[in-house]
Amino acid sequence: AMITSSESFQQGKQPKVKQKHITDMQEVKSMREEYDIENLNPRRNPYVKRLKKQITINIDNDTVDFFKAQSEESGIPYQTLINLYLSDCAKNKKKLQMSWK
Repeated sequence: AMITSSESFQQGKQPKVKQKHITDMQEVKSMREEYDIENLNPRRNPYVKRLKKQITINIDNDTVDFFKAQSEESGIPYQTLINLYLSDCAKNKKKLQMSWK
């Protein structure tokens, strides 16, 4: 009876896999020279300034509901909309104008 590879696997027999081992130190050294990691990508990450920071913030229910409604209309997640709005305020250096009555 012939045993197929799936049958030998089911019987607990591991198929023999040839593995290449690097034993020659010269080969290791040439690989290090070939892949100079430090000079692989000398550019700085252009998105570094765009990294986000996760915070916990308390927002009024009415405000969250407003942005959730905007989210339904636009298809953009409400947290993204809040971030876009606040980013616009920061970019345009908008000052809060409050009057206490």
